[in-house]
Amino acid sequence: MSEAKKMGSSRRHHMKSLMLQIAASWLEQEAVAMVATKKAHMAEKCPAPDLGGDQASLMDVCKKLQHIIEKMDEERYDTEFKVSKADKEIQDLKMKVVELAGVKKPALKKVRMSADSMLQALLGSKHKVTMDLRSNLKQVKKEVKEEAVEAVGDWRKNVEDKADRKKMFETS
Repeated sequence: MSEAKKMGSSRRHHMKSLMLQIAASWLEQEAVAMVATKKAHMAEKCPAPDLGGDQASLMDVCKKLQHIIEKMDEERYDTEFKVSKADKEIQDLKMKVVELAGVKKPALKKVRMSADSMLQALLGSKHKVTMDLRSNLKQVKKEVKEEAVEAVGDWRKNVEDKADRKKMFETS
């Protein structure tokens, strides 16, 4: 890797301009080739009409051209129908892909709303509904537990009783 040297900016610009010149010449050659192939194709498919002769021969040429035009219109119509059918199938397949892939839902944000604003959002701005949901709730009073004080006395009494029993066993 150390043997490879970086190319200087002037050298790089010179190489770039050379590549662009070569690409431009290739594009010109391609355009000339396309024009030549188009002319050859048109000469093969559409020869120059022979307009010399009397009126009957010109009528025959016109009838032949009309027949060719009708044939081309039928082919164009068939091709358009096939293309529209293919486009419809493509749309159906795209819809199936979307259905199979599923729609990725964005993460919902938590929003704090009052009950009134929720009802207004659901019912629309026409309906002004104000509701006090707390008014129907029952009032619950907190009761102070006095039994807790008695319970404290109870366990102390139990401990004292057990201590007395222990003394009874120790003395015997």
